Amino acid sequence: MAKISPVTGHYVDVEVDGLLYKVFYLENGTGTPLVCQHTAGCHNHQWRGLLEDDDITANYRVIAYDLPRHGKSDPPENSEWWTEEYKLTADHYAKFIVALCDALELENPIFMGSSFGGNIALQLALRYPERFSGVIPVEGADYSPGFYLDWWQHPHANAAQVCASGVWDLMAPQSPDADRWKTWFYYSQGSEAFKGDLYFYSVDHDLRDKLGSIDGERCPVVMMTGEYDYLTTPEDGQRTASQIKNASFIEMKEIGHFPMSENYEVFRGYLRQALETLRGKQPARA
Repeated sequence: MAKISPVTGHYVDVEVDGLLYKVFYLENGTGTPLVCQHTAGCHNHQWRGLLEDDDITANYRVIAYDLPRHGKSDPPENSEWWTEEYKLTADHYAKFIVALCDALELENPIFMGSSFGGNIALQLALRYPERFSGVIPVEGADYSPGFYLDWWQHPHANAAQVCASGVWDLMAPQSPDADRWKTWFYYSQGSEAFKGDLYFYSVDHDLRDKLGSIDGERCPVVMMTGEYDYLTTPEDGQRTASQIKNASFIEMKEIGHFPMSENYEVFRGYLRQALETLRGKQPARA
């Protein structure tokens, strides 16, 4: 008898900044909404292990979406998007996530994102603390410069292979080969959006002088960083968390920059710890 996954996929219309997006998302589970953002240049397939985790989905409604221009979410429907270079900004990114949560009618969701998704988690805690019951920035930091590079896309290069191979050494050597190669494969499919995502990650995102303004009691923050991440190192994560009131930091051993896809079995243990920590920090809401 074939096993059919309980994960389901849907499209939802999301309007932000006068633009209409047809956004694809996967979901499974019941309980507190846990909204998951993939890494730059990738898609929601990274969260498959979490989406099919019976222990987590027994208590959380896990929602993993494709950001517009990624996976099965197209660029905006009502604009000549091909006439402008794609450069993702913190302002648009944050407003999009809030609009998505509104479109799905989510109440007090938890937001978790990795890499540039970890950075936007911090932006959400700063800009919209009333909208989330907590955030989990994975592989995020207050500032992550140096990865916005012109050669990510060049007519003389195979952009798909460049983007995929460029992230290979961000994974831990202990992670299973099959999962590392799957992560590489995911990146071979998303090269056109990668550079524009990195504009947010390494240029537009900078919270070095704003961490003290994040209300970590109203919107608790639990940060997680893999020990093999050299872009946003454990030291970066620890430093960032130390400057946010009521924030916690978890260093993940034997894992790298893509923990949810490169080694979910290791990541799930740390995620349970993060969710338990977050549960203890969450304020009562009306």
